[in-house]
Parts: sequence; structure tokens; C-alpha cells
Amino acid sequence: MKTEKKGNNWTAYYDPDTNRYFAEIIYTSREGREQYDYEITQDIYARLGTFAVDYENEELIKTAKMTYSFENTMYGTLGPERVVWDEEANEAMNNAVRKQRRRKKT
Repeated sequence: MKTEKKGNNWTAYYDPDTNRYFAEIIYTSREGREQYDYEITQDIYARLGTFAVDYENEELIKTAKMTYSFENTMYGTLGPERVVWDEEANEAMNNAVRKQRRRKKT
């Protein structure tokens, strides 16, 4: 099974060691940066990349459980700059991303 999928603003990861799926949506512009991480299901992961419009992939990801959010824009934020919604899932996603990067280097 493919362990990473990418779109314009999103990346999804599958960690075969833990059998968990994660996705991140990142927006960057001159105004700042926003990042939202989610723990997604196998069904969501399987459907990602099948839509004609990439925005629909983002909307599908947003139906899952958010694990982390970061907003730093010139307009300010409505709440704290960084919020970890699920500490364990956030750490598991970070581990999955590190594994993906190590595999790409070898």
C-alpha cells in the first residue's frame, strides 16, 4: 500500500507499523501560515486523490478528528497560536512523517 499521498495543500500518511492514517493541510501566503493535522480513517485515505477538484480532498480530510492546529497570520488568530487537540495522535503523526522522510533519503 502506498504510504503517502499529496495534493496542493494537503499530505496524507499511512504508518504500516501502527496501522494508522494521518493528514495535514497547510496554507502559506504572504499573510502567514496555517497548519491543521488530522487522524483520518482508512476509508478517507483510500478516497484521497480521487476527486476532480483538489479542494474536495481537503473537505474530506476536515471530516476527521483534528489533532493539531497552528495559525500565525498577519491578521492574528481567534485563539491560541498553537493548539494540540490530541497529544498521542499528534506524536504518532510526527513519528510517521519522520519515517517517511527517512525512507525518501535512502
